[in-house]
Amino acid sequence: MKKWFKSLAIAAVTAITITNPVAAYTWRGANSIEIHVPPPEKSNNNFCPEFFEPEIKAIANRVGGKWGIMIQSLDDGTTLYEHHGDRPLIPASNTKILTAAAALQKLEPSTSIRSTSLREWVRVTLLRSNNNYADVLLRYFGGSTAAKQALTQLGVNPGSYRLADGSGLSRYNTATPRAIIQTLDAMYSAQGREIFLASLPVAGESGTLSRWFKGTPVQGTVVAKTGTLRGVKALSGYMEHPAYGKLIFSIMVNHNPNKPGSALRQGIEDIVLTMNNLAPCN
Repeated sequence: MKKWFKSLAIAAVTAITITNPVAAYTWRGANSIEIHVPPPEKSNNNFCPEFFEPEIKAIANRVGGKWGIMIQSLDDGTTLYEHHGDRPLIPASNTKILTAAAALQKLEPSTSIRSTSLREWVRVTLLRSNNNYADVLLRYFGGSTAAKQALTQLGVNPGSYRLADGSGLSRYNTATPRAIIQTLDAMYSAQGREIFLASLPVAGESGTLSRWFKGTPVQGTVVAKTGTLRGVKALSGYMEHPAYGKLIFSIMVNHNPNKPGSALRQGIEDIVLTMNNLAPCN
């Protein structure tokens, strides 16, 4: 009788293992079976927090290169994800975020530059990513020293970035994701807020983001500044998240210049779409 029962138990374990290979089962003797249930699996394309980091790392590993990523809640300042948030990277045109933020602290809204209003000058700098406008803007309000003073007053760590120009064309520019996050966080309530936010491109709809995220769930819900140089891609801005409210994010990758820019852009887009699918799991 005992031999028959043991054979039946072994057969049952084998059958369960075959029908559900994901679960782990441990044999504890003839009369007991311990079943280890895995964590909740992602469903409806959503990612539980425990799946989020592996997904992001898988994307970064696929693309390769040096990544800096930071995602933070604007509401309470909670960091939802960070990967080398303090790594200095070439930010390309994400430098314009620093330039525009500093300009809006140093100049009055009524200021005109070459007969063009400050509002329009910042809009062309951010929305169209005009390099000439950005470099003139930096020089107009006093250069990198004046920019550092203004950004420090906003709460941006002065050691977390370097401004070689206002546009981001120079590869001597550096910034950490945290520096960009601190700037975006401060500008949501600082002087010039309305001009700054209205000047950022909208995903799938305007400016340098008009061709990004077209027809995806984040079209119209992400406003952000792109950055592009050979071997460099960046995207930093705000997202209206379906589960976590308003988020601030900064994603930068510096890569071997032989890697096509399209692969770097696809990696960033995949990270943003994965971020949008992050959801609390029961």
